[in-house]
Amino acid sequence: MAIYKFRITFEDFDDVVREIDIKSNQTFEDLHKAIHRSTGYNAEKSSSFYVSTDNWLKGDEIAYLPSERKKDRVVLMENSKLSGFIEDPHQKFYYIYNFDRPYDFHVELVKIILDADPNIEYPFLAKSSGEAPKIMEQNSPQAVDPRGAAAAASEFDFLNEMNFVPEDTDELEAMGEMGINAEERDEDEESEEDEFGDEFSDSDNFEDDSHKDDY
Repeated sequence: MAIYKFRITFEDFDDVVREIDIKSNQTFEDLHKAIHRSTGYNAEKSSSFYVSTDNWLKGDEIAYLPSERKKDRVVLMENSKLSGFIEDPHQKFYYIYNFDRPYDFHVELVKIILDADPNIEYPFLAKSSGEAPKIMEQNSPQAVDPRGAAAAASEFDFLNEMNFVPEDTDELEAMGEMGINAEERDEDEESEEDEFGDEFSDSDNFEDDSHKDDY
């Protein structure tokens, strides 16, 4: 029975590496669960492997807990033996864990061992380096974008386009005072003029009460 040695890395965290030995007749579900025994993540999340090119372009999908709309278009991990998808001695798979808050992995076959070790229970974690990043609950105030800081920072591109720096805060506030607030004051003054302009005008004559005592 051949043994496949897979090297697994986070796409955004190159220093986190796992190597897992697994039998060729075991399934992608076995590999999926072995990966998350090594990361400490909950394996019961919708996830998928994709047969990949050398450049990590995704091909056929092998899914775990797929959504209803995908069920008829994908094969399931539990029914898919690893050997059925190995066409290259360095076969690659692009792997997405937890579509609700996804982490992307690169999975590469790095070695084929011809004989299984009778003293090892497979899948077997052969190497582990680096700590897997923590996953926060989606509604946690400390939750972070699992794609990394770059993705979160992209939400502030409009500030980057303005060459914004923290020291500009006072300037932006001043602009607000002079611009938006000034416009609001002008609108209020115009509305007051419209409201009372017809009732009181410069052409109206008013009796000067200061001279009443002269009569």
